[in-house]
Amino acid sequence: MFCYQCEQTSQGTGCTTMGICGKTPDTSTLQDVIVYIVKGISQFAHRARLLGQTDAFVDEVCLEALFLTLTNVNFDEKEHVDYITGRLSQAFDKARSLYLTACTKAGVEAEKLQGPAKWGQLKTEAELLQFGLAIAIVKRADSTPEDILSLQELLTYGVKGLAAYAHHAQLLGFREPSIYAFVHESFSYLAESEQTAERLLQYCLEAGKVNYLVMELLDKAHTESYGHPVPTQVRITPVKGKAILISGHDMKSLYELLKATEGKGVNVYTHGEMLPAHGYPALKKFAHLVGNYGGAWQNQLTEFNAFPGAIVMTTNCLKPPAESYKDRLFTMDVVGFEGLSKVQSYDYSKVIEAALAAPGFSQDEPEKTITVGFARNAVLSVAAPVIDAVKQGKIKHFFLIGGCDGAEFARNYFTDIATSIPQDSVILTLGCGKFRFNFNDFGDIDGIPRLLDLGQCNDAYSAVQIASALADAFGCSINELPLSLIISWFEQKAVAVLLSLLYLGVKNIRLGPNLPAFITPGVLKILVDNYNVMPVTTPKEDLAQILHAV
Repeated sequence: MFCYQCEQTSQGTGCTTMGICGKTPDTSTLQDVIVYIVKGISQFAHRARLLGQTDAFVDEVCLEALFLTLTNVNFDEKEHVDYITGRLSQAFDKARSLYLTACTKAGVEAEKLQGPAKWGQLKTEAELLQFGLAIAIVKRADSTPEDILSLQELLTYGVKGLAAYAHHAQLLGFREPSIYAFVHESFSYLAESEQTAERLLQYCLEAGKVNYLVMELLDKAHTESYGHPVPTQVRITPVKGKAILISGHDMKSLYELLKATEGKGVNVYTHGEMLPAHGYPALKKFAHLVGNYGGAWQNQLTEFNAFPGAIVMTTNCLKPPAESYKDRLFTMDVVGFEGLSKVQSYDYSKVIEAALAAPGFSQDEPEKTITVGFARNAVLSVAAPVIDAVKQGKIKHFFLIGGCDGAEFARNYFTDIATSIPQDSVILTLGCGKFRFNFNDFGDIDGIPRLLDLGQCNDAYSAVQIASALADAFGCSINELPLSLIISWFEQKAVAVLLSLLYLGVKNIRLGPNLPAFITPGVLKILVDNYNVMPVTTPKEDLAQILHAV
């Protein structure tokens, strides 16, 4: 195997014997096959779209297939094989038929497409694994210039990330044709035998543009479905009673769970990136959504083991589970692990049974809370006092510190820098990176909290909206604001968000704890020369440099 799509990749270069995430070489190879087939589907779908023909099933499958291959989503080899030979192959056949029909209707001759478009519909796991080894990254590296390969992977991971976000919106009934069009166009280009660095870089920035549209669509899906988040105190200590813990990112899954458990005598707790759910009016109205349990995804082995109830994983980030809680851990949608039960069509009956059979919490623990819900609508509604505080010199600087969390010691950097910023500064945060410091009391500045939790990683859209409003108020660009972006990245959603920031022209982003292994020195030079992207150093050095520049 060879995989370097996430930040934790082995030795900072690539996983070659076993994924640090826990995926096996065979799982990695099957995921390479899935990406390859999506390229083939895209070759047909892109050309069919140019001739005026589209298909909702083909569009839908491409998003979910790419989402399935994200880090920490699916580890079940049999599920991969079944998906490839079933739903994905159906989409491939449908895309090819769609294109041929479109050509006939338009009176044009169909192109004789090569590469992934000639996918041969292999049926057995052994055949798929053998094929996967032949099209792996290391094979492409033999005949591809390193900067071209680097940009190919940067584009691939960016599209994977935006596909995951678009899938969330899709589940809520929100679609945008241009998103599917870009996925197909970009992956069709990745299937071409001749590619240029210039065109790949252009596609990467276009991926950033489309991901910004996707985040806007997901924001609309969330707010129209559940209302605009409002500042809300969330209990972070358990209450007595039977319990279900829900983790991941998918708000619809939580909403359906809350409906299914109403009146069942079971309390529901959020975990990880589900924490922001407590700010949404239509979700917080459920009295049995009692609080948040635990922190970021990488602590789940300890936290899930200690949780005395059923657990539902809706999206990434799943870790290979311990035997001690496998029987009460459930997955959904594209998430999977061998031996775990799966929730189908939002039927939570087995989850509820497992929760009622588990001991639950025996007593209330002393109440402690944190505050969430500072999304764009909430912050912009009180923009005037914030602007006045800046003009009066009471707020000197804004720090956006957030993104993904992870297990490495180097990520303590984000804790240390958050707790070291001056008292006249405000922290904006999002993603699970906030669990490094969000339990701290940062106080306020004239009633304005010094820590504003904007929400999930996709709520980078809120951050941009807030920054844009401040820039307009002060008659400057975002890059001229007293705002520093210190971003922790881990997986492919973070890559998509980074590309969005670059597309928007945001400069001077500090990125850590390590730079992506798939970025070559040549590609890094492009990012540094054009956007001044920089690796984090130490909190003391970075703060000194930031505050000196103010």
